[in-house]
Amino acid sequence: MVADHMQAVVLTGHGGPDRLEYRHDVPVPRPGVGEVLIAVRAAGVNNTDINTRVGWYASTDAPDGAAWTGSPVAFPRIQGADACGAIVEVGRGVSEGRIGERVVVRSCLRSLRKDGVDPWLGSEIDGAFAQFVCVPAAEAFRVESELSDVELAAAPCSYGTAENLLERARVIADERVLVTGASGGVGGAAVQLARRRDARVVAVAASDKAPEVRALGAAEVLDRNADLVEELGQRSIDVVIDLVGGPRWPDLLRVLRRGGRYAASGAIGGPRVELDLRTLYLNDLTLLGCTSWADGVFENLVGYLERREIVPTVAATFPLERIAEAQAAFEAKRHVGKIVLVVPAAG
Repeated sequence: MVADHMQAVVLTGHGGPDRLEYRHDVPVPRPGVGEVLIAVRAAGVNNTDINTRVGWYASTDAPDGAAWTGSPVAFPRIQGADACGAIVEVGRGVSEGRIGERVVVRSCLRSLRKDGVDPWLGSEIDGAFAQFVCVPAAEAFRVESELSDVELAAAPCSYGTAENLLERARVIADERVLVTGASGGVGGAAVQLARRRDARVVAVAASDKAPEVRALGAAEVLDRNADLVEELGQRSIDVVIDLVGGPRWPDLLRVLRRGGRYAASGAIGGPRVELDLRTLYLNDLTLLGCTSWADGVFENLVGYLERREIVPTVAATFPLERIAEAQAAFEAKRHVGKIVLVVPAAG
């Protein structure tokens, strides 16, 4: 029998780490029609957790504190877009045979799409920074794998986002793919997943992280302060996977070949960039913004994990109650891979 209350980290509003409250008295959610209740074992830390907390998604054309959907975040909110755990309870319409399944949750909740917008776990609905999370049964994917709970919890958001970028950009074997922010969670995942497609990966990362990024599958690693045009030459890259943006962004288009593709799902170097439209149209470039995931992306990712075609890279783990420390380590950017929170088992 599942208890009535659980331990969870509750975000009470926009601001610093002090807005994260670790509580022992949060009511356990109960699955409604078509839903399952998952006992969370591990949950990954992502940029979006911090971006949402500080209100980074707000812009001149969106309300203060807006999430990526354009609507304000509802507080209190349990964040956490990555969940690995086991189904312990099912709602009406869901087979009781699913109880006991080891699952990972699709961060981009496609079954809840409304008006073309996909809500995200831990953003529009409560997420995995808790002992239990309730999600639509269609978003809980059974996984048969020898990988640890921590390794699996490192996969959904970062690796799903990376696979979506590669899928949307139609990356194929032997293409030369440039990945920015390659030492981060999504960037490192993009390196691994592009290499899985037999692409030739050029990674951009801090020089002291180059050996670890090469170990992920990069054929070349350029320092993040390098002159990309000088190092690579104009029109030398088939696809750019960009998580950085920032003032050096125009060079990413200059290195794309004619007909090349650019896909973005991050802007840690700065969200505002300068675009010369002549570079875009005279070179027949395709620019892709990638938040909602394409069909099949997560199903394919689960298959890669089960067949050990990829193994998520885990940089460090922290107990859930030390989430502020985990986020500080994440923001320090001295790691390669994912930081994962270990969730205590319910008594």
